[in-house]
Amino acid sequence: MTLPMSDPTAWATAMNNLGMAPLGIAGQPILPDFDPALGMMTGIPPITPMMPGLGIVPPPIPPDMPVVKEIIHCKSCTLFPPNPNLPPPATRERPPGCKTVFVGGLPENGTEQIIVEVFEQCGEIIAIRKSKKNFCHIRFAEEYMVDKALYLSGYRIRLGSSTDKKDTGRLHVDFAQARDDLYEWECKQRMLAREERHRRRMEEERLRPPSPPPVVHYSDHECSIVAEKLKDDSKFSEAVQTLLTWIERGEVNRRSANNFYSMIQSANSHVRRLVNEKAAHEKDMEEAKEKFKQALSGILIQFEQIVAVYHSASKQKAWDHFTKAQRKNISVWCKQAEEIRNIHNDELMGIRREEEMEMSDDEIEETTETKETEESALVSQAEALKEENDSLRWQLDAYRNEVELLKQEQGKAHKEDDPNKEQQLKLLQQALQGMQQHLLKVQEEYKKKEAELEKLKDDKLQVEKMLENLKEKESCASRLCASNQDSEYPLEKTMNSSPIKSEREALLVGIISTFLHVHPFGASIEYICSYLHRLDNKICTSDVECLMGRLQHTFKQEMTGVGASLEKRWKFCGFEGLKLT
Repeated sequence: MTLPMSDPTAWATAMNNLGMAPLGIAGQPILPDFDPALGMMTGIPPITPMMPGLGIVPPPIPPDMPVVKEIIHCKSCTLFPPNPNLPPPATRERPPGCKTVFVGGLPENGTEQIIVEVFEQCGEIIAIRKSKKNFCHIRFAEEYMVDKALYLSGYRIRLGSSTDKKDTGRLHVDFAQARDDLYEWECKQRMLAREERHRRRMEEERLRPPSPPPVVHYSDHECSIVAEKLKDDSKFSEAVQTLLTWIERGEVNRRSANNFYSMIQSANSHVRRLVNEKAAHEKDMEEAKEKFKQALSGILIQFEQIVAVYHSASKQKAWDHFTKAQRKNISVWCKQAEEIRNIHNDELMGIRREEEMEMSDDEIEETTETKETEESALVSQAEALKEENDSLRWQLDAYRNEVELLKQEQGKAHKEDDPNKEQQLKLLQQALQGMQQHLLKVQEEYKKKEAELEKLKDDKLQVEKMLENLKEKESCASRLCASNQDSEYPLEKTMNSSPIKSEREALLVGIISTFLHVHPFGASIEYICSYLHRLDNKICTSDVECLMGRLQHTFKQEMTGVGASLEKRWKFCGFEGLKLT
C-alpha cells in the first residue's frame, strides 16, 4: 500500500528515533504484484474502504523475494516495519483448521480496544482473550485471516507519539492451538467424509445392475393375465417363470387347482411348436451339410489338379530345366498339397460312410421301414389324440367343479343379488356343451385311427409271412443249385452264370486285380474305393464290394489285426483260383 508522503522529513526523524534506517521514502511501489488502484495485493479478497489504516495484509511471500514493509498508521497507534535484513520471525507448525493466533510483545499500556483496532483490519474477530502479561489470543472467523495477522509479526508498535517503554512493544504473532478450531475442523472433515460416502454410494447404485422385478402374488386377475401370456410365444418365458414361482410358493390349492392345470396345459401346447422348430433347424443343418460336401468335393478336385501339375513338373522332360532351389520348392509344395489332399479326402470318405450307414441295402427293408414310419406316425397321432382327449376331460372336470361351486354359492345367496352368476352359469353350460361336442368328434377320430392301426398291423403280419416264405424258397433254391453244381455240369453252369455282367465291371475287375497285386497283404474296401474314385467319382462302394463278393475265385476277404485294430481286407487270389477252376 502507498502511504501519503507530504512530509518525508518527519517520517525519517521517526525512523531515526527507533534506530531504523528509513525505507520506502521515494514512494516506489512496494511489491511487483501491488495494484495502487485497489490499494491491496492482487488475489486477496477486498476489505471495505471505510476501515482506517491499511486496506489489507498480504499473504506470506516466498523467501527468495525481497519483502519491503511500510509504516502502518492507526487512530491510537503506529506500526513500524521490522528491519528487512533480519530473518523472518519463527512460527510453530500450523494446527489443522487454525483460526486462532497468539499475539505477544504488546505494550503494557495496550488495551483491548487498541488490539481490536490493529487486528480488525485482518478480518472479523470472534473473540479476544487478553492476559495481564502483555499477550493475548485472537480468534478470527475464517482461516485465511490468520495469514493476514501473521504478516504483522515483527512490527514495532507505539501508542500515540509517546516514546515511553510502557507505550511501545514488538509484536510477535504465531499460530495457536485451540479446542474450538480443532472441533470445527473435525466436524468439517466428518461432513466431507459423509459427502464422499454418499457420493460413492450413489455411484455404486448407479452402476449396479437392475434387480429382476418381483413376482406378483397369485390372484384371479393375475392368473388370467399369465394365462394370456402363456399363449403368446414372445411372452412365454416370462409367464412360465411366474407360473413356476407360484407353484413353488405353494399357491396351488383345491380352489385354484383347475386354473393351474389349464395354465400347465397351455404350457404343454408349446411342445409341438418347439419340436417343429427343432425339425426346421435339423433341415437347415442337413442342407448345410450337403453344401459343405459339395464344396469339399470341389476343393478336392482342384487339389487333384494342383498335384497333377506338380507330378507333371517332376517328370524328366521338365525337371532337368529347373534349378536346385526351384526343384526343392516344387517337391516341398507337392508334399504339402498331397498331405492336405489326403486329409480332405479322408474327411469326405467319413461323410460318405456315415451316409451309407444310414442308408438301407435291401428294398424289402425300405418298404418295411416306410410302413413302420407310417405306423409310427399313426401311433404318434393316436397318442396326440389321446393327450387331447385327456386334456379335454380334465377341462370338463374343471368346468364341472366350477359349476358346482357356483351352484353352492347361488344356493346360499339370494337370487335377486346374484344376476351375474346366472349369466356365468349359462356361459359355463354353453362351454360344456361345446366341449362335449368336441369330445365326441375326438373320440370318433380316435376310433378311426385305431381301426387304421389294426389294418396296418394285419398288413404287417401278412408282409412278414410273405418274407418268411420267400426266404424259405431262396434257401431251397440255393441248396438245389449247390447240389446240381456238385453232381453234374459244373463247368457249363459256371459258364452260363457269369458273375461279370458288363464291360465296365470287367474293367473294374482288371483295375482292382492290378491294384491288389501290388498290395500282397491286402487292402480295405475304403482304400480300394479311394483309388477308384481318382479314376471316376461316380463309383459306389457297395457296387464294388458286391462285384468282388461275386468273384470268389479272384478275390477273397480276410480278417487281420487283433482286438480294436481288427480289419477286413481283400486279397487277390486269381493265381490260386485258376488252379481250382
